[in-house]
Amino acid sequence: MIHLKAVSLDKIDPQQAGKFPFNVPVIQSLPSLAFSAPVTFLVGENGSGKSTFLEAVATAARMIAVGSDDIDTDRTLKSVKALAAKFKLTWTKRTRKGFFLRAEDYFGYAKRLAHIREGLEADLQTIAVEYKDRSDYAKGLAMMPFNRELHDLRTKYQGDLDERSHGESFFTFFRARFVPDGLYILDEPEAPLSPLRQLAFISLLKEMVEKHNAQFIIATHSPILLAFPGAVILNFDQRPVAPVQYDDLEHVTITRDFLNNPEAFLRQL
Repeated sequence: MIHLKAVSLDKIDPQQAGKFPFNVPVIQSLPSLAFSAPVTFLVGENGSGKSTFLEAVATAARMIAVGSDDIDTDRTLKSVKALAAKFKLTWTKRTRKGFFLRAEDYFGYAKRLAHIREGLEADLQTIAVEYKDRSDYAKGLAMMPFNRELHDLRTKYQGDLDERSHGESFFTFFRARFVPDGLYILDEPEAPLSPLRQLAFISLLKEMVEKHNAQFIIATHSPILLAFPGAVILNFDQRPVAPVQYDDLEHVTITRDFLNNPEAFLRQL
């Protein structure tokens, strides 16, 4: 399912043109960008504008952000809000489901959940003290909403996310939070995932697309993820942005050549 069909950019004011993020070359060459497949990958060198574009789209769509802050209060998104205000989003079907994730924000999100859990546990301890002379029934009623929230939190994530390795926690999060009919904007989700986990992530994407009408827009450097069947790959190193074939990607050719003959590359270092 393609929920978000296209993003177009209104005319940039002259006084904005020389300022970030309007001065990013890919933004200046971006009158519009269409999404024609349920999975779209954005590729390009560091600094090509992939993350800036994703941040602005997520902000314009007012998406839920996975991090220590919400989109409205995240100071790191302050500069892209002006760009987001210039974006026009065209929908096949507007969805409020899904989320925006930058890989570097995940630690903040896990810490945020840990603080919520610690707060609930502290509330339970307070109730235990305050109700020490009350009946078990009264104490149980007082504790019920806190116990229920703790149970829901741990059930959703099959325990506590901060008790797992980074990669395991990341993958558990995706399995728990991917829901039908969602739009997911992800910036380098492969960062903590091993090659085997990346293959499992592809399987998860495939299931969400084929059975649950999900759409994914993903910035990545991973040749493994980029091999997703039927995905459209948009090259942010081109002006304007244009589709590119998997076998023509620099990410793929360099990785393939290196694996075939690593010594030839290492001799040049």
